[in-house]
Amino acid sequence: MAHNDKSQITFSVQHLIERNTKQRKKTQRINRIVPLLLKIIASVSIVTTLGIVFTLSNETIMFFQKISLYSFLTEKEWLPFFEDPKFGILPLICGTFLVTAIAMFVAIPIGLACAVFLSEYASNSARKILKPMLELLAGIPTIVYGFFALTIVTPLLQRIIPDLQFFNAISPGIVIGFMMMPTVASLSEDAMRAVAKGTKEASLALGATRFEMVKQVVFPSAFTGIMAAIILAASRAIGETMIVVIAAGSTPNVSLDPTHSIQTLTAYIVQVSLGDAPHGTITYYSMYAVGATLFLFTFIMNIISQSIMRRFRRMT
Repeated sequence: MAHNDKSQITFSVQHLIERNTKQRKKTQRINRIVPLLLKIIASVSIVTTLGIVFTLSNETIMFFQKISLYSFLTEKEWLPFFEDPKFGILPLICGTFLVTAIAMFVAIPIGLACAVFLSEYASNSARKILKPMLELLAGIPTIVYGFFALTIVTPLLQRIIPDLQFFNAISPGIVIGFMMMPTVASLSEDAMRAVAKGTKEASLALGATRFEMVKQVVFPSAFTGIMAAIILAASRAIGETMIVVIAAGSTPNVSLDPTHSIQTLTAYIVQVSLGDAPHGTITYYSMYAVGATLFLFTFIMNIISQSIMRRFRRMT
């Protein structure tokens, strides 16, 4: 009897060992496969980026074989569809940065005000409700913003500014500013909340009001994070497409007058991509040159934003 019990125990132990061995081998196979799958998935974004860069570079080279880089960067006329075409990109850059400047003029003060309220004044329950609602603005389709700018904002502004054209830079700039405001507010609020609580309490203990504490302690301490948020929002504003296509018009000109129609880099790309220029023409290739310029602008701004964010994380 004792011998049978001993045999059963031995069998059970061997069975457990075999099962654990199989399970361990299965786990090892999974541990080898999962990192490989993750690497493949991660490489998709790299391959996609390289493909975009290759396509832009290849087609842009075709453009600069016919148009000099100097004239592209210095001429003040962008007339790609004329019999004697002109390809000076300054009007498109001017229109892009005019709209972006208006957008940031709206987004920065409102976004920072929201960030200060959420970080320093709102209760936890209010913050849990208000912050998701604020971030929801960033999820509204841009075509909705575009029609809102064209049909609501422009008519309202025309009552205040009689000379305002139907297509102009102010309306899309304001609406893009409200679309960028959640980015500024959310990232700035994160930067402000990362400031050490003890530093804030020490300021209040020395007799500072809450506003003085925000002005003299929170803002300087969170400055790098706030700047990163602003640069990231500006980068997104530069690349905005549908709002300016719908509400800004398609008149490239070197002017800082926001009441007139302008054309941005993204709006021109849309215009050509819709088939206004036959494939293989210099006008068609100009779309890629403009795209490469836009890619360069946003790439540089994103690098600056990421470097500032890394510096901010090291400081905190």
